[in-house]
Amino acid sequence: MVIVIKPGTSQEEIDLLKGRIQKLGIQVHEVKREVQSILGLIGDTRKIDPDTIQADKRVEKIVHIQEPFKKANKLFKQEETVIDVSGNKIGGKHFAVIAGPCSVESTEQIISIAKDVKAAGARFLRGGAFKPRTSPYSFQGLREEGLDMLLEARAATGLPIVTEIMSPHHIELFEKHVDVIQVGARNMQNFELLKELGATTKPILLKRGLSSTIEELIMSAEYIMASGNEKVILCERGIRTFEQFTRNTLDLSAIPAIKKLSHLPVIVDPSHAAGHHWMVEPLSKAAVAVGADGLMIEVHNDPANAKCDGPQSLKPEKFQRLMEILKQLVKIEGKEM
Repeated sequence: MVIVIKPGTSQEEIDLLKGRIQKLGIQVHEVKREVQSILGLIGDTRKIDPDTIQADKRVEKIVHIQEPFKKANKLFKQEETVIDVSGNKIGGKHFAVIAGPCSVESTEQIISIAKDVKAAGARFLRGGAFKPRTSPYSFQGLREEGLDMLLEARAATGLPIVTEIMSPHHIELFEKHVDVIQVGARNMQNFELLKELGATTKPILLKRGLSSTIEELIMSAEYIMASGNEKVILCERGIRTFEQFTRNTLDLSAIPAIKKLSHLPVIVDPSHAAGHHWMVEPLSKAAVAVGADGLMIEVHNDPANAKCDGPQSLKPEKFQRLMEILKQLVKIEGKEM
């Protein structure tokens, strides 16, 4: 439920109304707008008599939210959320590219790639230290050693680092060292992990599950936000369908759909969606056209010998050419990189 306050109502009057509602055990989240404020109510709103609230002199109208998500809902907050990480912004008019290898393999590798993607215009460095793999025999990442290498790459380039968390046991480590904590597709509905991440101060990049609906993705974001952390970035990375030519099927329609439902920024990962490096460019261009707030692109200096996901990784020179194209498209869409 959302309560729209009449224009010109003083903050003192708004606080009195908030206090009245909070006494019923309802959380009240105030959103200040240029002309008027709104109050978003979270909890068992059946305790509230809508007619009584509507009759209050301070209330212009009541809007009932039909969707199960509240804090992530666009009715709750109409202006788009912008996530700022050390001056690097995602959301609103800000388009950001996150780039780097699937896995951190060595200090030399990650620093070299970090320098290349920064020179091309990327704003964030991605790299997997802890790797969830379908097979227990596949490369699982360098773990804490890989994270140390990411920190060296950040020191060398100044790029904020984005890396995936797999266990609540690592939250303290990630809170201390990582700039943006990524939740992978397999953990999108790991609700205990999401609630723990809600208690952190770091932005969370939440990837859509392999077979998850748009509503389920936003509800997972709601878990994080309801626990206190409202800095969430959504990521469309393709869903599992009957098609086997591509690794996944990139659901570009999810971008405008999420934009209509939620104020959260949403980016696209064309590398994991397609699984083919030659498809990354056209899918990236399409993502810009449908309104994405950014891209996550895998870049490797030696894809043929990469320890994982080499076939979907761009070489640095190809990434450089793609970034030149994207800069033009982003400008056409009224955004800035």
